[in-house]
Amino acid sequence: MTLPTLAQQTEKKERSGNPIFPGWYADPEGIVFKDKYWVYPTYSAPYEKQVHMDAFSSPDLVTWTKHSNIIDTTSIKWAKRAMWAPAVLEKDGRYFLFFGANDIQNDKEKGGIGVAVADKPEGPFKDHLGKPLIDKFHNGAQPIDQFVFKDKDGQYYMIYGGWRHCNIAKLKPDFTGFIPFDDGTTFREITPESYVEGPFMFMRNGKYYFMWSEGGWTGPNYSVAYAIADSPFGPFKRVGKILQQDPTVATGAGHHSVIQVPGTDRWYIVYHRRPLTETDGNHRETCIDPMYFDEQGMIKPVKITVEGVKAEPIGKAKAR
Repeated sequence: MTLPTLAQQTEKKERSGNPIFPGWYADPEGIVFKDKYWVYPTYSAPYEKQVHMDAFSSPDLVTWTKHSNIIDTTSIKWAKRAMWAPAVLEKDGRYFLFFGANDIQNDKEKGGIGVAVADKPEGPFKDHLGKPLIDKFHNGAQPIDQFVFKDKDGQYYMIYGGWRHCNIAKLKPDFTGFIPFDDGTTFREITPESYVEGPFMFMRNGKYYFMWSEGGWTGPNYSVAYAIADSPFGPFKRVGKILQQDPTVATGAGHHSVIQVPGTDRWYIVYHRRPLTETDGNHRETCIDPMYFDEQGMIKPVKITVEGVKAEPIGKAKAR
């Protein structure tokens, strides 16, 4: 066995490596709170064992600290299983975590999308409503895979949906419900071509980038595609895939989020994938790689790597 050289050891410490932390985790939400990067993933296990969530924080995208059990079914009384795909934001000094639970299959089952609140990004999070925020199917969308987008005017929107349908809805300022649109509807469908689940939205140079996952989550062809529009309501015309498997690295690369380094035009995509050695659908790991744009503002296809990314402390990034 050949030991790594000092230079190789130093380089290894300067890069995150993929996965960025050990354990089976999926559907990662990446976000910046103050001077730290945070990742909130799904605990990837059989549905009956998905009764809690962990979070991870880092000052530089390389060194990660685990925050265990930030929320679980003991604090969310109506949630029994399948706690999925957290979406987290800070508002007025409090932290709100939106999640799916119970994997409901129809309007008669109990569950859907909930919201919890905490005083710190690592929790503990407590139920904000005592019931789901969305507990019914609207426009055919299963109430899972929620993402909360803050528009340039300060309005928060929930973008969500499984079963190949995606809705957008206007959240009340206190996140206790929704405000109907001018036409009287509450849930507006914005489903693009080939959409399956896992929506995500961000703004760059005045444009709305809408991203989603395609394919089946247990298969090798799980992937991410995107569209660009002038409004969070679209219309969103599919541009193409930008994240997918590399048979030499990993399969099933999908259900992602995007981090913009504060004060810069540098971007990272956080996603899950399945190691080549694994066949169990739940054996997914969280990874990170750079995401680049071309001169026209199109997203370049992401190269998934084993090395991950170089260290990027937030304070130093702002000063560049």
